Amino acid sequence: MPRFSIIVTVHDVAGRLPTALDSVLAQSFTDVELIPVCGTPDSPAGLLAAEYAERDSRVVPVTGDRNAGLRTATGTYVLFLDPDDVLTPQALTAIDARLRDAGGDEGADAVDCLRLGHERVPWWEGEPTTDLLEDADPGDVRLPVWATAYRRAFLREHGLAFPAGRGADLGWAGLVALAAGRTEVLHTVCVRRHERRQGSGGTTAGAPAELLDQVEPVLERAAAQGLPEDRLRALFGQLFAEVLDELAAAPRGRASFRRAGRLHRRHRPAGHRTTGPRERLLRAGAYTAFRALLPLGRRTARVRAYAARTVLRRRRVLLYGWYLRRPLDENLAVFAAYWGRGYACNPAAIHRKARELAPHIRPVFLVKEKELPHMPGDVESVVIGSRRYWEVMARAKYTFNNVNFEHAVRKRPGSVHVQTHHGTPLKRMGVDQIEYRAVAAATGSFGRLMQRVDRWDFSLSSNAHSTEVWSGAYPSAFEHLEYGYPRNDRFYTAAPAEVAAIRARLGIPADRVALLYAPTYRDYPRDVSAQFDLARFCDALGPEFVVLLRAHYFLDGDAGLRRAVADGRLIDVTSLRDTEDVCLASDALITDYSSIMFDYANLDRPIVTYADDWDVYRDTRGVYFDLLAEPPGHVARTQTELARVLTSGEWCDERSAELRSRFRARFCAFDDGQAAERVVRRVLLGQPEEELPPLIPLRERLPVPAAAVSRPRTPAH
Repeated sequence: MPRFSIIVTVHDVAGRLPTALDSVLAQSFTDVELIPVCGTPDSPAGLLAAEYAERDSRVVPVTGDRNAGLRTATGTYVLFLDPDDVLTPQALTAIDARLRDAGGDEGADAVDCLRLGHERVPWWEGEPTTDLLEDADPGDVRLPVWATAYRRAFLREHGLAFPAGRGADLGWAGLVALAAGRTEVLHTVCVRRHERRQGSGGTTAGAPAELLDQVEPVLERAAAQGLPEDRLRALFGQLFAEVLDELAAAPRGRASFRRAGRLHRRHRPAGHRTTGPRERLLRAGAYTAFRALLPLGRRTARVRAYAARTVLRRRRVLLYGWYLRRPLDENLAVFAAYWGRGYACNPAAIHRKARELAPHIRPVFLVKEKELPHMPGDVESVVIGSRRYWEVMARAKYTFNNVNFEHAVRKRPGSVHVQTHHGTPLKRMGVDQIEYRAVAAATGSFGRLMQRVDRWDFSLSSNAHSTEVWSGAYPSAFEHLEYGYPRNDRFYTAAPAEVAAIRARLGIPADRVALLYAPTYRDYPRDVSAQFDLARFCDALGPEFVVLLRAHYFLDGDAGLRRAVADGRLIDVTSLRDTEDVCLASDALITDYSSIMFDYANLDRPIVTYADDWDVYRDTRGVYFDLLAEPPGHVARTQTELARVLTSGEWCDERSAELRSRFRARFCAFDDGQAAERVVRRVLLGQPEEELPPLIPLRERLPVPAAAVSRPRTPAH
């Protein structure tokens, strides 16, 4: 079974078909089946597809429509393209990595739909319109079908197929949205659509009726399904935004207008708010007044869609603008981490310390709605995108984030923003990525990036290396706070009993050495499970060790890994939200190029670097220094060598301690367990530098000891 089935629907015109097919076959990710769907086998497109099939066994031509292609598909995930669509280089690799990162392909946690970042290239080859879906609702039925990967088993289980008639994409998207259990987003451009010029032919008189034929079954199924009110309101609004645009463009559409009004009145969910005068007139059945509102000129579908998005943005801007006119709340502080993915990292550590040292400050943590159940009960949480979100973003005196706030957020005079970051940089960051095309494409506009950076007042740093990198990668006027990373305070403040409790909770036997295996993400094709045989590695280690896996293997799909879990030699800690807990529980770290090594070095516990693809990573991603020349411990270039380093005892010998000593001196200079206090006292309490807790010399710091292994201490400096 291939990983992906790519269905390219052809309308019997060869045109750009070779470009579309080549973009799939040229992918470095080759576990794919390509299904060109043509109306007739003897058409120019059908003959061309047959030629491709003769040259490449992965090409399987089919006669019919998209549903015929879907019936033929055998891949785990299915993508639907048109001849005007091309996959960007490394697109399938990025999609596969995102799906693996999100979880398995089966069960309740499987990803049914993955929305993909995409570009629309104008027919005149002008500046493309890029949508990285940063602010998009992944359940929006107006997001393009051609930029979505669907789990085939999910489609089959629900009997989903494309409805007949014009507007089938909207009908399909609506039915999929009603059935989908989990939808995720990939913020990387994976599909590029070359748009065709529409010419003078616009919407026909019958077009609104055909669109309503797609919308009505979706609304009826939603009502019968008992969809939650919030989802029902969102679906209803999205569908009728399309209907209103279609009615506005139709030269004659009184009958369709009346039908749309009846549908609107019958299915309007409780709590739905009309978006403007067009919708109010539709609900009232006032066709003449509706037509009078329309501009004299005809607008293309793209311009209408842009206008609809502009209306939504304008509503948000008006709400936000109203809040911006209110005075700053001098005692309000907003915290966020990892784009709203929960209570974590440096912002969470500062948040905890602020409640202790600055009780007059009201701290609010921003999260996505799905993260609310996982938030601590005593933390005030605000859902990103809500009305309350825009209020606190407009009025907060202080904001803390380990990434950037969205582009629409304005920096008010008198407000203070602290960029906490979330790691020490080995790989290139910010504008330093420009020369590395793979990561530069994912970053997007560097101009917009720098506009977000210009909002920073302070940039937190845990070592002089980071200070230097942040200065060059994000050139702006912010001030560096060389205070250390607050999240690393726990490595110095935790007690041995806390370490023992975490190990017991994770099920780590008291007599085992716990090895934390935490590889980093790659920006290039790499099948980690194939290149690192984790089951064989666990076998080679023997009974002395247990591996804590913080990666994205499919444990359910590998008998060897299932056996290792059952035998207690492997514990999957990937889903644990608190990385610090996992570090505290382990006795040593195995990683490649992940920034976790810089934080872990604070614990003064052994680190082994597994660098089997260092040359590729260095040349593709770009790095700031040669890790292999200045490692935090022993380096292994092969899996066999890695196992030998561990089983021979080299991993915790004197050479390991010497290497770690030099690494700690360079990269743990400011981490001494008091970082959060320094930030709170300087930023929230306004204390001068001389009143902040002085830096404890490295030789005097005492991180919490490991639980299960005695090892040489790092030589003092």
